[in-house]
Amino acid sequence: MDIDSLNKQFAGASAEEVLAYFLKEFKGEIALSSSLSYEDQVLTDMICQIDKQTRIFTLDTGRCFPETYSLIERTNMNYDIHIDVYFPDYKQVQAMVKEHGMNLFYGSVELRHLCCNVRKIEPLQRALKGLKVWICGLRREQSVTRKDMQLVEWDANNNLVKLNPLINWTEAETINYVKQHHVPYNKRHDKGFPSIGCQPCTGAVEPGEDIRSGRWWWENPEHRECGLHRR
Repeated sequence: MDIDSLNKQFAGASAEEVLAYFLKEFKGEIALSSSLSYEDQVLTDMICQIDKQTRIFTLDTGRCFPETYSLIERTNMNYDIHIDVYFPDYKQVQAMVKEHGMNLFYGSVELRHLCCNVRKIEPLQRALKGLKVWICGLRREQSVTRKDMQLVEWDANNNLVKLNPLINWTEAETINYVKQHHVPYNKRHDKGFPSIGCQPCTGAVEPGEDIRSGRWWWENPEHRECGLHRR
């Protein structure tokens, strides 16, 4: 697959046009990895209009907000779908907590990465098995760690294509789509949480602040990734 050619081919194309092409070309070998964010809910809505049989999965780290679990159920009911839920290996979680404590992530960047690896990366790798393309809700505007990402990328860590249909969207465009199309969303967004991850690692942000500044707020901005989108 020629990544550069695909980026040129779809330069200026809408997210719906990009999704329609990839869902048809890679049917049965493509899936949306959803964190239930505004962006992933937009993609869920678009995908369900194009091909409702497309697989959608999410990761339950065991430390999510109650509102996140509620949104899974509301999304399933709204679109008459079933989001696959992947869980971390309980033996790995037990060993990690026994050695480092329940809230190890506050101790250092290295320990936080260990927690993310056990609770997110390992389940993601299981979820991606057999796929050629995974769809993500990344936007360049979200953070400094994402400003150079492309619409279509080769994910060398997982050995497949990563598709970012909303890469050029703004936060305003994303939220407007949710409102206009009555897309189910995480109610914690209404409480000052524009970016939502695990409960202990997600804080509210003030108006005008970087939307991901509440994620791992005790770390420097260049470190604020869990490793799912490591390049």
